[in-house]
Amino acid sequence: MTFKPQTLPPYLSARHYFGAEQRRHREAAGLSLVQLAGIVNSSKSTLARVETAELMPPPDLPDRLDAAFGTDRHFHGLYELAKREAHPDQYRRFMDFEAQADVIENFGAQAVPGLLQTKEYAFAQLSLREDLPGEKVEELVNARMSRKDRLRSARPPLRWAIIDEAVLRRPIGGRECMRKQLAALLEQVDTPDSKVQVMPFSAGGHYLLGGALTLLTLPNGSTMAYEESIEVGHLYEDRDSVKKWRRRYEVLRANALSPSASAELIRDAMEDHTSCDTPPN
Repeated sequence: MTFKPQTLPPYLSARHYFGAEQRRHREAAGLSLVQLAGIVNSSKSTLARVETAELMPPPDLPDRLDAAFGTDRHFHGLYELAKREAHPDQYRRFMDFEAQADVIENFGAQAVPGLLQTKEYAFAQLSLREDLPGEKVEELVNARMSRKDRLRSARPPLRWAIIDEAVLRRPIGGRECMRKQLAALLEQVDTPDSKVQVMPFSAGGHYLLGGALTLLTLPNGSTMAYEESIEVGHLYEDRDSVKKWRRRYEVLRANALSPSASAELIRDAMEDHTSCDTPPN
């Protein structure tokens, strides 16, 4: 397939500028994407996506471009800026990556991770946002539920969730709503495609206590990390940052209860919960 260059506004972000500069230097050197891919030991598709700012440049690409074009540390500097800026469409990019991921690993300190939520729980949680009108809440609930479609496909991703015990004890949406949510959670504790562990109160404090974390592993083996606080999320794509978040997640996994012990704790929490209103259709 012939690559057709897209119009690229170079000054929207450092990532856009990186892509525009790669294209400018490539065309000035009279190189096609295939030719440049051979020089910098990359793939044509990767370079094409970098040029259109669809992909964060791989960490080893800037130095190879500088070597190929004789640009000293020009691309190195652009990359340092690009990896630090807040991408305006980070959550959308996260959703795109999630839709492709072979493995999805979550940690939730205050709420059940989105892919594990029932519709009633999602409605109750999103309704807590006073800035959202009812129709917007419904829209977001439906969008969240649509993310589950892939879980019912012939080749669903492996999901691994670690949930703080506080998530089980706090009645979001009322007692019956929580009981239904925990029952749905229980069904996914230990299946071929899903594992759930609970981080018990007895384990004490830990680094991720105040937020949520998702690790996404794509078919090519690359991993992205998405870390969320109350209203702000950040998508990490560079190898060093992802390695840091991976290490913190693995510490959590090692200290959490086993799936079987987690199931017992979930059953215990279910006994504390009983009815919630179902959201309107």
